[in-house]
Amino acid sequence: MSKELIRLGDVSMVFDGEPVLDHIDLTINDHEFLTLLGPSGCGKTTTLRIIGGFQTPTSGDVYFDGQRINDLPPYRRKINTVFQKYALFPHLDVYDNIAFGLRVSKLPERSVDKRVMEILEIVSLRGFQNREVTSLSGGQQQRVAIARALVNQPKVLLLDEPLGALDMRLRKDMQNELKRIQQALEITFIYVTHDQEEALAMSDTVVVMDKGCIQQIGSPVSIYNEPKNAFVADFIGESNILDGVMREDFLVEFFGHRYRCLDKGFGKNEPVDVVIRPEDVDIIAPAENVLCGTVTNVIFKGTFYDTFVDVQGFTWLIQTTEFCPVGTRFGIQLDPDAIHVMKKSKYSEQFGDYSSYSDEYDELEADPEGGADEE
Repeated sequence: MSKELIRLGDVSMVFDGEPVLDHIDLTINDHEFLTLLGPSGCGKTTTLRIIGGFQTPTSGDVYFDGQRINDLPPYRRKINTVFQKYALFPHLDVYDNIAFGLRVSKLPERSVDKRVMEILEIVSLRGFQNREVTSLSGGQQQRVAIARALVNQPKVLLLDEPLGALDMRLRKDMQNELKRIQQALEITFIYVTHDQEEALAMSDTVVVMDKGCIQQIGSPVSIYNEPKNAFVADFIGESNILDGVMREDFLVEFFGHRYRCLDKGFGKNEPVDVVIRPEDVDIIAPAENVLCGTVTNVIFKGTFYDTFVDVQGFTWLIQTTEFCPVGTRFGIQLDPDAIHVMKKSKYSEQFGDYSSYSDEYDELEADPEGGADEE
């Protein structure tokens, strides 16, 4: 059974009269890789800073290993932080950058050397100890920053969008490295990102946030397959979010067609949101009793096509390996496990129609250079 390490109890944060965190409750377990995920301004970095001791919540309590730590300064917490800007010392080599904190703590030089060499091995930088940090690649500098944060053996590492400055290929490599390092050291990582793929790839637990509130907590698989509301469904992956009516358990209706599904527990004839992932739609020949649509735009994505389809005035996104040119009319087939039914929420009606995306693609095709935005 997982052991609780950090707990935020009814934590709120207000800046200049504006709420940034709104009564959040969150438990983080020992040895867990937990990601705070959400758009800019959702409160994820503020949550991280409160855990690290860089900010004190306006109200609520922060516990570490059962002890309330609201007033404990950052340097007395068994927590270290890696920021997007690595803040390495340019006049020191790799070894001295990593050893800096240990020497400040007056650790014997023999112990310093032992720890530095061990952490260099863990972050795959053995042999780089005498290099100048300014000569390293972005990914190598990032590993030095992580090594410096880990060398004094914290129980928790906070990472605030640490891969933001790296290119896409290096980001993916570092995602694998971070997960490997976390598992090797068996410590808790708390990671902040707005990148859904990053969160799904690395995390044991994902916390989806919006406007200072936690929308859903769960494993990457449960968050993706069982979103709680339209915001989560839209933010985690691509989604067609439709208005529907739950006629009875395991039977939902939308666009005038009834479908078997796996959901139950809703009221009879209750209005609901219906989520259908683009990759879960099967294309079939059009028929009289089949939901049909007409292709309005097609974008090649390498291994599949983003196919935009007008269905009774609502634009669906379908991802398929089959090329269907603009104007093609086909039927839509949905298996029961392709349909996810959600309660209506304040986010209903805000997401799901891909007509605006089609407009953006049209603009890009008309102006392939993208133009220059005016400030």
